[in-house]
Amino acid sequence: MTDLLTRDIPAAGKRRTRVLPRALSTQEMVLIGVLIVLWILLGAFTPNFLTAQSIQPLLASAAPIALIGIGMTAVIVTAGIDISVAAMLMVCAVVMAKLMVDLSWPMPLALLAGILLGGLCGLFNGILITLGRVHPIIITFGTSNIFMFLGWRIFDSKVVNGIPTSVGVLGRGADGRFLGVPYSFLIVIVLAALLWWYMRYTAGGRHFYAIGNDQNAARLVGIRVQKRTIIPYVLTGLGVGLAAMVAMANGTQTLAQSVGQGIELQAIAAVVIGGTSIVGGRGSVLGTLLGALLVQTVTSGTIQLGWAPQLANFFVGVAIIIAVGADLLQQRLTRKAS
Repeated sequence: MTDLLTRDIPAAGKRRTRVLPRALSTQEMVLIGVLIVLWILLGAFTPNFLTAQSIQPLLASAAPIALIGIGMTAVIVTAGIDISVAAMLMVCAVVMAKLMVDLSWPMPLALLAGILLGGLCGLFNGILITLGRVHPIIITFGTSNIFMFLGWRIFDSKVVNGIPTSVGVLGRGADGRFLGVPYSFLIVIVLAALLWWYMRYTAGGRHFYAIGNDQNAARLVGIRVQKRTIIPYVLTGLGVGLAAMVAMANGTQTLAQSVGQGIELQAIAAVVIGGTSIVGGRGSVLGTLLGALLVQTVTSGTIQLGWAPQLANFFVGVAIIIAVGADLLQQRLTRKAS
């Protein structure tokens, strides 16, 4: 009887076992350190880098990457991936542009339509992945081509001109800032904080990690794996819809078919560099936000130093290889220890 009453009471002087991971992981602390060092070095070699005129556009340019990366974090945590986001962004951007230019829709209403369209594209991906039971990279490669074709048809091989200046509120211009910080980046911070809290402190969020670790085990403990697997793709699609308007606002009053080109690689890079395991089961939205800042810092720094733009892709590629290699090594060491 005494045993039953006392077995759950920790012994005196014995530390409690941590239930939740630390608020900041080792990877995130390393990223913060790397960003600080990079910013100091770039500030030393290019004095204009640490000015508001340089930092504000950097944050605005990082916003679309981070908006997509937020949802992509949940996707990769569940051991999935979505390479259709660039094509999805093009479709959302051209639909919103056409609504504002051809039908004179106000910007907020067009933005809502774009977000909903992105969510539907994400839902389409999620349903095909869960019903088809095919690796997500195959499905999203196929849907990427479908979305790209739809975007081209809507563009009709023409540039969309005359986009209203009202979209500038989400861009890098002076009218799109609060206390010097672009509205788009403030939105990123709010959304990242919400998903970080959801994935860390709610049962539904922790289900993503369980699915990424072992789908069969997750199913055995009562998690509705199919439903939970669809949700991250919908979240990613919603983020793509918002990112499409931000990307449009960062440009000019014209929209070309090249909008969003390559952003899928930047978003995945931000997620992986941020510490999310490419095989699922581990990751953090905060790390993704730091990863997006790192990717854009490298891009902006390369341009300001006058180096070839291709070097930015080289440095990001090296960072991805290091991050993935460190993750695989950590998993191998964990398996050996257990």
